[in-house]
Amino acid sequence: MHQITTGEITPIGHHESGGHGTRISTSRHMVNYGSDLAAGILCAGNEKMTMQSLNDRLASYLEKVRSLEQSNSKLELQIKHWYEANTPGTSRDHSAYWKQIQELQNQIKDAQLQNARCVLQIDNAKLAVEDFRLKFEAERRLRLAVEADLQGLHKVFDELNLRKTDLEIQIEELNKDRHLLQKEHEEEVKSLRAHLGKNVNVEVDAAPGLNLGAIMNEMRQKHEAMAQENLQKAKEQYELQSETLQQQVTLSTEELKGAKDEAKQLRNSCQSLDIELQSQHNMKDALEHTLEETTARYSSLLANIQRQLNFLEDQLVQIQMDTERQSNEYNILLNIKTRLEQEIATYRRLLEGEDVNTDYLLSTLEEGDIKKTRKIKTVVQEVVDGKVVSSEVREVEEVM
Repeated sequence: MHQITTGEITPIGHHESGGHGTRISTSRHMVNYGSDLAAGILCAGNEKMTMQSLNDRLASYLEKVRSLEQSNSKLELQIKHWYEANTPGTSRDHSAYWKQIQELQNQIKDAQLQNARCVLQIDNAKLAVEDFRLKFEAERRLRLAVEADLQGLHKVFDELNLRKTDLEIQIEELNKDRHLLQKEHEEEVKSLRAHLGKNVNVEVDAAPGLNLGAIMNEMRQKHEAMAQENLQKAKEQYELQSETLQQQVTLSTEELKGAKDEAKQLRNSCQSLDIELQSQHNMKDALEHTLEETTARYSSLLANIQRQLNFLEDQLVQIQMDTERQSNEYNILLNIKTRLEQEIATYRRLLEGEDVNTDYLLSTLEEGDIKKTRKIKTVVQEVVDGKVVSSEVREVEEVM
């Protein structure tokens, strides 16, 4: 809230016969001079002395008129110079300020658009991060499934290793049985040969006996063939299962490697997106800080401009008041000049010998009729955020 108070003290003279008041700024010896003039006219007893006195007074009044005309001319010249130097229209030319304000508003709008673009980019980055996160979760679940399958394959591989071990043990046992059978067969053959060698050869015309050696050889060949066949089947089954398991392990290893590579790429992408998101956050904070600084700076600049405008408006009000006061003084001087011209005309008629009523002469301004008044003008302005919300001019006139 700004208050601007101006005051002026102006003498006011009251004319008894005219019944109206007039503001004057002349010196008081002039009023006394008029009073002396009226007294001289009323008290004149001698015509010659009266004429001499009137001539002297007329010369004095003419000199006073010339001085008043000179002062009036000087005052008019001063008013003219003041109006030329302080024209209200020039004080209200704020085109340069409005252009600067428009540029600042455009810069603020550009900063707001840039901030909106950054917010949109941040939202897009958040959506992309969410998409990559969903993909990462899907790939992670796939990796867990592959790892579970791989663990199952490891269990199958362990079972196959156990079966392989069992088959190897069975093969060793079969080999041992074969060697044992061969050894027993050889011992039986030796015992039979030894038994046959001690007996007497008796030739009997009978049916040919069984060839035990051939039978044993045949049995041995059959057992060896069966053992060889079982061994071959076990080897083929072992090799087939081993090859199948190896293929599955290779495929699972490749899939696991691909999943690990993809997970690594996703992790790198997620890290890069986190870094980009952090940079966008930093950029957003920097832009918001810059926007706040710009807004504060421009608000301060607008407040300064508003204060300058208020100061110029106050100056304009003061100038208008001074102009009104000087105009009143000019009117007072003009009235005084008119009265003096009337007095001069009256004296001229007196000099020419015309009968003039003394009551028609210049009315006197008594010292007791002069009063002083003080006019106080208060300009109250309400300023909010650098802007004038309301303005009120209060005028109080006091008699001193």
